[in-house]
Amino acid sequence: MQRPAYSNPAPAHSPPLHHPVPQHVSTVPQLRSPPPPSTSSQGYGYPQQGQQQPGGQQQPGYMHQNFGAGFINDPTAQMGFQVGKSAVMAGQEYMEQNFNRYVNVSALKHYFNVSNSYVASKLYIVLFPWWHRPWSRQQRLANNGQDGFYLAPREDINSPDMYIPIMAFVTYIVLSTLLAGVRGAFHPELLGITATTAFAVVIFEILGLKLGTYLLSISSESQLLDLVAYSGYKFVGIIVTLLLSEILNRTAFGTGGGGTGGWVGWTVFLYVFLANAFFLLRSLRYVLLPDTAQGGGAGSAASYTVARSQRNRRTQFLFVYSYVVQLVFMWLLSRQSADPKVAKA
Repeated sequence: MQRPAYSNPAPAHSPPLHHPVPQHVSTVPQLRSPPPPSTSSQGYGYPQQGQQQPGGQQQPGYMHQNFGAGFINDPTAQMGFQVGKSAVMAGQEYMEQNFNRYVNVSALKHYFNVSNSYVASKLYIVLFPWWHRPWSRQQRLANNGQDGFYLAPREDINSPDMYIPIMAFVTYIVLSTLLAGVRGAFHPELLGITATTAFAVVIFEILGLKLGTYLLSISSESQLLDLVAYSGYKFVGIIVTLLLSEILNRTAFGTGGGGTGGWVGWTVFLYVFLANAFFLLRSLRYVLLPDTAQGGGAGSAASYTVARSQRNRRTQFLFVYSYVVQLVFMWLLSRQSADPKVAKA
């Protein structure tokens, strides 16, 4: 059989394609590069007010050129500045008047007039007072040639200051908690316990000094501030006790347990205690036992003598304060942060 021959059909023609015509024509803005910055020093490259653009339109500035000057020259702004200045001055004056009732700010500035060389030399004297000479404070006559005053700590190494005691107080609190963390005995309440104990010791000691000055008829405010300043030098010895005892007890010299216990800790504590007591004994003589032989003039700051009975009482107070009181306080502060069981209690 033969297949019938089929003729090739004509190719089918597809209908023409019609693309959809958008009904809403949206114009896309033409992007242009920003204009080059102007050569004039106008802050942060912003165009100046009234700068012409290539299209002939004026571009508005971000901040008016004379905005600051206009604001300063505004009468309302000036009146506000004057009211604010008057309020600040009134508040400062009120604070100074009320604060000066309890603390003499001008007298306290004298104790913070220190230098780097003074701080280094003073720390050396506190820790090694055995060879220091002399111990008398330097004085300077006033303009009238009669009244005298003691020099600032910056100018006299024997002058007491409050910079070292305050810095040593803060360092003691931070160091004691840090060493407790090294021994694994740190807990969140330890920082508060250490700070509270140190504050209580300082306040109790200041109250004791206030009572002692009253009983010994020491009415000068500068002498009381000197006693308060000298009472803070014991924190230097306590810091040395905590640090050296912790280091030496962890080496071959100690038991390896750290802290201030053992013969190493007691040896370091005994030395710093004796150094602090000797330092106070020699430094506080001019405060509690003034003498005309040391004053050097009829108009000097220490140009008065003390009766024999009063002198004996002050000598006893000086010995008890330098040795007995300091021994108790230094032992309490050094043991409080060194023993983990005491710290956790």
